[in-house]
Amino acid sequence: MVVYIKLLLTAVFWGGTFIAGRVVAQNVGPFSAAFLRFVVASVFLFFLTWKIEGRLSLILKRQIVPVILLGLTGVFSYNVLFFKGLKLIDAGRAAIIIANNPIFITLLSCYFFKEKLTIIKFSGVIISVTGAIIVISKGNLYEMLNGGIGWGELFILGCVASWVAYSLIGKAVMENLSPLVAVSYSAAIGAACLFIPAVFEGMMQDWTYYEIKDWLSIFYLGFFGTVIGFVWYYEGIKKIGPMKASLFINFVPISAIILAFFILKEPITISLFIGALFVCSGVYLTNRPSL
Repeated sequence: MVVYIKLLLTAVFWGGTFIAGRVVAQNVGPFSAAFLRFVVASVFLFFLTWKIEGRLSLILKRQIVPVILLGLTGVFSYNVLFFKGLKLIDAGRAAIIIANNPIFITLLSCYFFKEKLTIIKFSGVIISVTGAIIVISKGNLYEMLNGGIGWGELFILGCVASWVAYSLIGKAVMENLSPLVAVSYSAAIGAACLFIPAVFEGMMQDWTYYEIKDWLSIFYLGFFGTVIGFVWYYEGIKKIGPMKASLFINFVPISAIILAFFILKEPITISLFIGALFVCSGVYLTNRPSL
């Protein structure tokens, strides 16, 4: 029972990252926000790695390039695009678009790793992508086809591409490296790569102007959204299996929409509601165990 509560809370924490990201993005530059988030995350991740595994394993020579790629895709590009996107569009809409991550991971896993794409999984892909189109177009497909899609949506779609690349690289890397070690190194590498751009962005001068809500949001993103979320999710995978654990990802966009409504006063529109329903249904069908 405890593991299910932790997985549900993980989904809520991840949903909350969109609200925290939206808050931070209004006052902190994307490179600075991403750098500070992963400085916080790296400190706790390396501590947890030492605590859980007894030591910090050194990566092998052949693992260096893949781990660097993990840092560049899942930390550097994903988070810069994440904060850029959240500066321009609502947290709820961003969450629904990013909820399509498992869909594209499934499609590309079929291509690169020769995983089987069943009719049910393919149906899930179509339903989920339809939901994303409804959300991106705000229910007006004609306007989207005529250039109605904005930079915010494009940045968030870039997040999806970054996370898919991170997941596919991670699938290969984590065969010989524990997930905790891989994430710890990729977080540190990503933070290191973000430092120079953050300095040029003005972080060293601007940090004195950050508000308390910015610092609290950055800590939330680094600790709850990254560290606790990761640890509890992989704990769930270990105890109940990846199929059951992955189903809780469906609650991420739902919790993001609810939290955005209460905290940021974002409206729940018909297109957002229908899009969320489509996306969650599609992700469920794509991830459900084969009968």
